Amino acid sequence: MAWDDNLQGPGLDFAASEAARLRALAGPGTGKTHSLLRRVARLLETGHRGTELLVVTFARTAAHDLVDKLRRLGEQDERYREVQARTLHAYCFGVLSSEGFLHASDRVSRIALEFERDFLLQDLQGAFDHTLTGRRELTKAFEAAWARAQADHPGQPVDGLDQSFQDALLAALRWHRAMLVGEVVPLTLAYLRQNPNAPEREGYSQVLVDEYQDLNKAEQVLIDLLSENADLAIIGDDDQSIYGFKHANPEGIREFAESHPGTADVPFTECRRCPHRVVALAQTLIQRNPGRIRGALTARTENPQGDVYNVQWRSIDEEAEGIATFIQRKVQEGIDPGMCLVLANSRRIGYAIRDAVQARGVEIRSFFREQAVESEVAQKRLTLLTLFATPDDRLALRSWLGLGSATALVGSYRAVLRAAQERGTSVADVLRSIDAGEINVPRSGHVLAKWRDLQAQLEALEPLRDELRSVVDAILPDAGLDPGEDDLALLRRTALSCVDDAASLAELPDLIRYRIGQPEVPLETPYARVMSFHKSKGLTADLVVLAGLVDGLMPRVKENATDEERRAQIEEQRRVFFVGMTRAARILAFSSYSQLASDVAHNLRARRGRYIPRDQAYVTFASPFLEETGPSLPAAVRGDDWLAGLGYV
Repeated sequence: MAWDDNLQGPGLDFAASEAARLRALAGPGTGKTHSLLRRVARLLETGHRGTELLVVTFARTAAHDLVDKLRRLGEQDERYREVQARTLHAYCFGVLSSEGFLHASDRVSRIALEFERDFLLQDLQGAFDHTLTGRRELTKAFEAAWARAQADHPGQPVDGLDQSFQDALLAALRWHRAMLVGEVVPLTLAYLRQNPNAPEREGYSQVLVDEYQDLNKAEQVLIDLLSENADLAIIGDDDQSIYGFKHANPEGIREFAESHPGTADVPFTECRRCPHRVVALAQTLIQRNPGRIRGALTARTENPQGDVYNVQWRSIDEEAEGIATFIQRKVQEGIDPGMCLVLANSRRIGYAIRDAVQARGVEIRSFFREQAVESEVAQKRLTLLTLFATPDDRLALRSWLGLGSATALVGSYRAVLRAAQERGTSVADVLRSIDAGEINVPRSGHVLAKWRDLQAQLEALEPLRDELRSVVDAILPDAGLDPGEDDLALLRRTALSCVDDAASLAELPDLIRYRIGQPEVPLETPYARVMSFHKSKGLTADLVVLAGLVDGLMPRVKENATDEERRAQIEEQRRVFFVGMTRAARILAFSSYSQLASDVAHNLRARRGRYIPRDQAYVTFASPFLEETGPSLPAAVRGDDWLAGLGYV
């Protein structure tokens, strides 16, 4: 098939454009991925080699989908297999693992997970905040500065931030041979800036970037560097920029034409996914945001009108039971469970619906960010696996020695760390020497006991070393694990998904940590899914339920925010709501409730009205975003009346 077969409109314009700088402003469901693939096809058909094409996307889910499509095309044309398609973080990991970077730097591309980072934060000594919470906030502030390109690279002074803290943290990371995930892009950028002859800067004639609005400033600067001698085509939508917590820079796509003279624009505004009613509601909502650049979203003429429901329940538990009944009956009527999607801004809400759906015999899984290594048990198992695969992993050893202790054994660890640094060796070597009676280190007794326990467990695993699946089974057994809830079950699934991709046992822990840090939500499943609004980006479902739509949860604004911060947060939350709405291909249900139990209302930080002593609950208010969708939104009905009207009770 020729690259332009049956291609027309903006898809043809984008695929055919030979502009050196090209911006596609593509609304949800407008066919941008299909058009991107057609552009790749044209480039290959007109003489570009696959190795010259770098296709970058923001999320692993999108990258996996893109690679899968390219692989299928490669079954007929091997040139597609050579196209370099990956997430930007995966590209950066490749650079930071290269021989050139390792020779030029004293850093190691071993990513510290949050629980591992926290042990290092507790170990730091200096005239800065002594609380773990305070040190976490300082770390976030530096990562934000790096992401916003306020410093050329980690380590340089940042105005208004404590340089002594940054120095101490980076020194600890260097000694433990690890880096923060927030350092990955800035370190890559700094390395490539200083090494213009690095092979990673050469060889690309075309750079294509999907979801450009989700990139932060440092990532956008890196893209400019990679496309210095190449054509650059970006696709994005400022209305779908929802990753403020990752420092996404929507101004990058809004101001792209100003910062890249000669840019050609191709607007994608016809939605092929969503019903007419959903598109009308979503467009009315999002046009309240100022400074937008994409034109109004419209539904393709042949799209269905769609069903839209607006329901209010008396409580969070009633919502869970009612939504579960709705999903159960729709599945019985023929909707594929895999095309049912529930979005909630809180795990408490999502888990309640998940459990109620499961109780009705419909398979459903939750996809919330925190699950894989949330518990200390999961953290300990992953650490054991890491130390079995890579015994010299200094950060994993630090974590093992601190897990299970309320004090993280900071004093005892500092003693052996000091001894190791004085001797020019590792903590592991010092502990071996103490255990053998060769040296004496005061205050080392507690960590020595942990060390001995580790050695016994590693020795028991040794016969399994050559069988990766057996190692995973031994450390993460599946007996008794609930795949719907237990984080050990999710960690086991993640580990098993890495077994076939790991070339050796030594590679397995790094691959697991990468997939934990860059989780993937499957695009197609045989089961229903419940997740956060953010996780739903890129998904499509016949039936979508937006749950827990009460003020304080949607929108959710940080306490003590300034007026400017509040405005920015509400605008982003409006974009989050827009993204959630536009996942729907047939049915969209808005769900709220009129009251919340006092403890739940407090924990969820919902806006509360008067207290009802009889119910021990507070009155809550439906999300103001519902009103912002305009007059065509159906009036809210009580949950019981809604189910009865559908014939479901």
